[in-house]
Amino acid sequence: MPISRIAIGSREEATHPSALKAALAEFISTLIFVFAGQGSGMAIASLTSGGGTTPAGLIAAAIAHAFALFVAVSIAANISGGHVNPAVTFGAFIGGNITLLRGILYWIAQLLGSTVACLLLRFSTGGLATGSFALSGVSVWNALVLEIVMTFGLVYTVYATAVDPKRGNLGTIAPIAIGFIVGANILVGGAFDGASMNPAVSFGPALVSWAWSDHWVYWVGPLIGGGLAGIIYEVIFISHTHEQLPSTEY
Repeated sequence: MPISRIAIGSREEATHPSALKAALAEFISTLIFVFAGQGSGMAIASLTSGGGTTPAGLIAAAIAHAFALFVAVSIAANISGGHVNPAVTFGAFIGGNITLLRGILYWIAQLLGSTVACLLLRFSTGGLATGSFALSGVSVWNALVLEIVMTFGLVYTVYATAVDPKRGNLGTIAPIAIGFIVGANILVGGAFDGASMNPAVSFGPALVSWAWSDHWVYWVGPLIGGGLAGIIYEVIFISHTHEQLPSTEY
C-alpha cells in the first residue's frame, strides 16, 4: 500500500544540492507558468472592457494556461519532475513517490514563484491589478467539488503519463497531456471559480492583491483531488517499487 511508503525524509536529503536545484527548477517553472497565465488575463482585461469574463476570454485563458504549463513542465521535468503545483507534489507524496521534506521544499519554491510572477506583472504593467480567483454564481461547496474533480483529473493524468513506470513512450507526451487537461478544465470551471487546480496559482495573486475571499477552497479542493488521484492510481494501477518520483524521460 502507498501509505507504507510515505516517508518524512532527512535533513541531509532536503539540503542536498540536487534537492535545492530541483526546488529552484520548480520556482522558475512556476514563475513562467503564472506569469504567462495570469498575464494573459491581465492583457485581455486591458484590451477589452470585461473581456476576461466573456467566452472569448475564457478560451484565451485556457489556451494560454495549456501552452504555458506544457512549457513549464517540460523545462523542469528532468530536474524536479516538473510538478509546478503543490497539489501534484502532494499527490506524489501521498503515493509514496516523494518525501515530505523534499515536498515542502517544492511547495515553498512554487509559492514563491507564483508570488514573484505576480509582482513582476504588476511592476511591468505599470501597476495593473493581478486578477484573483473568486466564485461566480456558485457556492463554496459547489466550487470545492469543482476543484476536487478538476485536480483529480490533472494529477491522475500526471500519474498516468509521467509517474507510472509502465508509461513507456507515453512519457514523451506527458507535458502536453498535462497542459491539455488543465486547458480543458479551465473551459469547464473557469466561469464558476476560475478553475485553479493549483494552490500556488491562487496564492500569488491573492497575496499581491490581498484578496483572500474563499481562498481556502483553492487549497482544500486541489489537495483533496490530488491526494485521491495519487492514492487511487498507486493502489490500483502501479506495480509498487521503492523508487523516488522519476525525473521523467520526456
